[in-house]
Amino acid sequence: MIKYIGQTRILVAVDCIIFGFDGFDFKLLLIQRGFAPEKKKWSLMGGFIQPEETLEVAANRVLMQLTGLKDVYLEQLQSFSGPDRDPVERTIAVAYFALIDIHKYEKQISHEYHAEWFLLKDMPQLIFDHQEMVELAKKRLRYKAALHPVLFELLPDKFTIPQLQALYEGLYETEFDKRNFSRKILSTGLLVKQNEKDKEGSRKGAFYYKLDKRKYSENFQAFLKFIPNPDKFLV
Repeated sequence: MIKYIGQTRILVAVDCIIFGFDGFDFKLLLIQRGFAPEKKKWSLMGGFIQPEETLEVAANRVLMQLTGLKDVYLEQLQSFSGPDRDPVERTIAVAYFALIDIHKYEKQISHEYHAEWFLLKDMPQLIFDHQEMVELAKKRLRYKAALHPVLFELLPDKFTIPQLQALYEGLYETEFDKRNFSRKILSTGLLVKQNEKDKEGSRKGAFYYKLDKRKYSENFQAFLKFIPNPDKFLV
């Protein structure tokens, strides 16, 4: 096999920032690292890319190992190439973020990695530059969710407007006016009202909605402006 002469070999890894929603809270999935250095400290789920893999294949493999889920929303964030980011060997990491419905995840969890969900405000200190990865992923997702219906990837088949509002409030770590939020969401035409109500939250209850998947697919890249003045959340 021909090789480039005089070049240093560098490892390439993928790290997955996994966001989830359980119907009440927007959360981040972390694992306890199982080996040195930084053993038992909190980390993103990651792994080294194998010779036969593309970056996307490796990221999906890592996600599958932890959650047992396939075909979830997965987007490349950026690469992290600081020469000293990994104290063991020179490693370039390519970060991805994923969006999953936590209830789909619960029955398929791999206990091998001691995984745990955290609210963004309760996130522990992470190893290496994983904290920076999470902050950049949060900023990217806030920007996208302000303009596109990407957060619907986190929802179950049927959901209520209060649940949807809780999802947005969890990501943006703020509160939105209920009437304005409801009016804005319904004006997109993406939701189909159901006859059934969820009465767990109040005596009156809240109607369930389903996503019009055809309109969702057609408008996924459209600028629907779910959140007014999104720039104030991108700090």
